[in-house]
Amino acid sequence: PEAEPGDYVGFNIKNVAVKEIKRGFVASNSKDDPCKEAVDFEAQVIIMNHPGKISAGYTPVLDCHTSHIACKFTEIKQKIDKRTGKMLEENPKEIKTGDASLCILKPTKPMVVETFKQYAPLGRFAVRDMKQTVAVGVIKSVCKGESTGKSTKSADKAANAK
Repeated sequence: PEAEPGDYVGFNIKNVAVKEIKRGFVASNSKDDPCKEAVDFEAQVIIMNHPGKISAGYTPVLDCHTSHIACKFTEIKQKIDKRTGKMLEENPKEIKTGDASLCILKPTKPMVVETFKQYAPLGRFAVRDMKQTVAVGVIKSVCKGESTGKSTKSADKAANAK
């Protein structure tokens, strides 16, 4: 049996108790492409249903894979045409329902995300506020920090063998 990206699988890991694993944790290949915490990321966001206007500093909850973490819109880089992807406005002050934009988002807690191109399930998200989905987005690039996650003994041995 083989699992593809996006499939849900159950498995046990030596030296890791079930109680240590929480919602939002990501398992990865520690040798080839270990997952790391995202410091911030650039995403293409489409505002679907927001009663007001969104500007830098807005901090809604992002639902990405199984994690629900508040992320701050630190910068709205450009407003773009959602069909063609062409830039309409550089550094807009605010965006509203129906707009598509390129934004820089910064998670308020440790969060693992990847680019949509590389790992689609970890690269798409919903923006939730007021108990409803106000926007959706795909991640274009990620600025990764240091790996703060737990690794197994075999993963540590593999890293030291390099």
